[in-house]
Amino acid sequence: MRILFFCLALAGLTLMGCESTNPNFQEEAADPAFFHRSMKKLTDVIVHDIFSPPVASRIYAYPSIAAFEVAAHGDSTYQSLVGQLTDLDALPQPEAGQEYCFPLASIQAFLAVGKELIFSVDSISAFQEKIYQEFEAMKMPKAVYSRSLAYGDAVAAAVLEWAKKDMYNETRTYPKFSILDEPARWQPTPPDYMDGIEPHWREIRPFVIDSAQQFSPPPPTPYDMDENSLFYEELMEVYNALREEKEERLAIAEFWDCNPYVSHHTGHVMFATKKITPGGHWIGIAKLACEKKQTDFLQTIEAYALTSIALADAFISCWDEKYRSNLIRPETVINRYLDEDWVPALQTPPFPEYTSGHSVISRAAAIALTSLFGDNFAFEDTTEEEYGLPMRSFTSFKHASEEAAVSRLYGGIHYRPAIDNGVAQGEKVGEFIVANLKLKK
Repeated sequence: MRILFFCLALAGLTLMGCESTNPNFQEEAADPAFFHRSMKKLTDVIVHDIFSPPVASRIYAYPSIAAFEVAAHGDSTYQSLVGQLTDLDALPQPEAGQEYCFPLASIQAFLAVGKELIFSVDSISAFQEKIYQEFEAMKMPKAVYSRSLAYGDAVAAAVLEWAKKDMYNETRTYPKFSILDEPARWQPTPPDYMDGIEPHWREIRPFVIDSAQQFSPPPPTPYDMDENSLFYEELMEVYNALREEKEERLAIAEFWDCNPYVSHHTGHVMFATKKITPGGHWIGIAKLACEKKQTDFLQTIEAYALTSIALADAFISCWDEKYRSNLIRPETVINRYLDEDWVPALQTPPFPEYTSGHSVISRAAAIALTSLFGDNFAFEDTTEEEYGLPMRSFTSFKHASEEAAVSRLYGGIHYRPAIDNGVAQGEKVGEFIVANLKLKK
């Protein structure tokens, strides 16, 4: 009986050792849906953890770069970003003569980096476990599977070491922004009167642009409450913005609100609504473009990587100007001099007014996406549907960026120069990145 059991066990081990592998596993693993789902998971965690817009842009950039660096080995027409991104001097290379599943390795690199930049690590880990069950079901050779995961981990570790030197950790210890008791300078706004967010973001190392100051806009209109002044005219434009076409303008403002933390106060009860950041909205647009164009796995990562880099550098450029000009928000001026009961359509974000962050980053992202998909790439933007807002249609990425920019006027949180000069600032950032960052040979 023991001999029979031993023989059966030996036969079972032999069959397991000879278990056939799937000859199509590389093709199945290269389904771009795997990366779209991974990016969506990162976005969901960013929303849950309530990261500010600048910090969220950093969280998108590093995992996307890690994924691109791995995936690029699967197509000789692509090239590394080493030597192109600031201080990125070297990354681990795959072992010559060995087979890898680069899509699997890129997902591993993306999630491994992402987990180190967020708070809800368990949420990413649970997603990782689930998606790897799908890769395991493809029956790729075990050596290829383990080798690919190890390579993804190696690139992730190197990217995280690079990220540690971008001044983010140091700026966590810097002092809060000092409020100046001057009429023209920014003051915390209701309902929470929060401190200025990320006043030292200009210190963060850029990815492509030379410095935070490279594309500084002209200064804002001088503060002047004389009724014949240009500043007063710009203030009144904000005050009266919803007197015409109110329904459509309000819809535009709400669609592009993208405030990650909107607080609501009812009596003594306070609760918050969480939403995607402005950068998260444009990451969603990148997904929609990829799906419409039916991009392959590497083209999909390329779109996310270029968009996230443009967003990150645009935030650095914009935040540099915000805390230099330190301009007061319309809500504060209107409540102080015109109408103490006036409330903007959107909740005023907790940082200075000039330039408009959404204007800058939207234009930079639009330029990046236009370089990949073309000037007249029409699309239906369903990004905000999960937050209860209907789809909006656009004839191009630039069209969408223009609406995103003017939404800040309709929302009552920006003067016209912050919008127009913000768009120009974002365009310069985007064009510089497209001209100087080569993802293909």
